[in-house]
This record gives sequence, structure tokens and C-alpha cells, in this order.
Amino acid sequence: MFGLDERIAASSGGASIWIVLAVAVLLGLRHATDPDHLAAVTTLVASGREHAGRRAGELGLAWGLGHAATLVAFGLPVILLNRFLPQRVHQAAETTIACVIVCLALRLLLRWRRGELGFHPHPHAHGARSRGGAFAIGLVHGVGGSAGVGVLVLASLRSTGVAAVALVLLAVFTAVSMSVLSGVFGSMLGSRQTRTVFHAVAPALGGASLAFGVWYATAAWSLAPYPF
Repeated sequence: MFGLDERIAASSGGASIWIVLAVAVLLGLRHATDPDHLAAVTTLVASGREHAGRRAGELGLAWGLGHAATLVAFGLPVILLNRFLPQRVHQAAETTIACVIVCLALRLLLRWRRGELGFHPHPHAHGARSRGGAFAIGLVHGVGGSAGVGVLVLASLRSTGVAAVALVLLAVFTAVSMSVLSGVFGSMLGSRQTRTVFHAVAPALGGASLAFGVWYATAAWSLAPYPF
């Protein structure tokens, strides 16, 4: 995002293996804050049937595990075999991400309109389904999105073995970072005062996410600039 990955990675140039791996951890922690990731997970947590910090963290972790699975699956061929996804496949993945963001935004707006953004009396009944949905969303994000930038940065390392380990660390710490961010957001929504404020700003959040999703789809096909 804004060249931050490259600047972080540059600090590992000519450094020891431990510095390189530490840089991979930093990339993973930062990677969770990419706009497409935040747009998807924020609306997912916000439109959930309850907002306890622990459960919101579980959603973030589920997203991160799905993201990690496909990031490693598609990143390893790049690092080990120098083989890349076809451009059309990558664009299709980006478009799917945009559609997911739009759907989550519409879901948030619909639940706001129905007055359903408060706590659900039986949250456990929906936990497994929500985590499964978050995992599926993460799977899609691992294929497209800004993950490709991180993979290309790691692929530039001289040792493929170190690059492969760094890729796994990138994936794992992206999941950790997203779990923490989601947990904090969920905890914030846990107080009555915050829920009242959130109910007022939910239309703006949903509208912004909806606009972002539409823009993201056009950017995937080079119809709009992508500055991140």
C-alpha cells in the first residue's frame, strides 16, 4: 500500500536470514490493513448478529486462515517455479473480491434498514456459519487483492527456501493481525454508547464500502486507477 511493502522489504536487503524473516512478519502485520481487506472484514463484523470482541476476532482469524491458505497455495509456485497466475484469472479474482465487498455492504445497509444491528439473543446459532463465510471470503482475497505485491517482493529474495518460509510467515501474521483488528472493532461495538453512534454512521459505512467495491471492480480491469 502506497509503496510501504517495498520500503519495509528494502530493509532486508543483504541482511541475515533472521532480519529477512522479521521483515516478512512486518509485511504480514501490515498486509491486513490493506483497503480491500478492511472493507470486507469491517462490514462483515459490523453486520454480524453480535459484536463481542472475541467472536469478532474469530471472524477475522477465519478470514485470515482462508487468506493464508490460498496465499501459500498460489504464492509457492511463484517463488519456487517462477510461475504466475494468468492475467485474466487474476482479474477474475479481483472482480470476485469486489462483488464480495458489494454484497457485504448491501447486507449491512439492509440490516441497518431493518433495525437488526443490535445484539442477537442467540448468537451461538450463527457462529459456525459466520466463520465459514469469513473463511470463504479470505480464500478469495488470498488469490487476488494486494497479496500479489507481497509475493513478488518475497520472490525477489535470493534463497527460495527463505522466501518460502517468509511467505508462510507473511500469511500467518496477516491472519494474526486481522484477528486482532477485528477483535478490537468488535469490542468497540460492544458498548451501548458505541452501538448508538454506529447505528447512526452505518449507512455511511455501508455506502462507502459499496462505492469502494464498485471502484475496485473497475480498477481490476484498468478502468480506474489503483493507488494502493
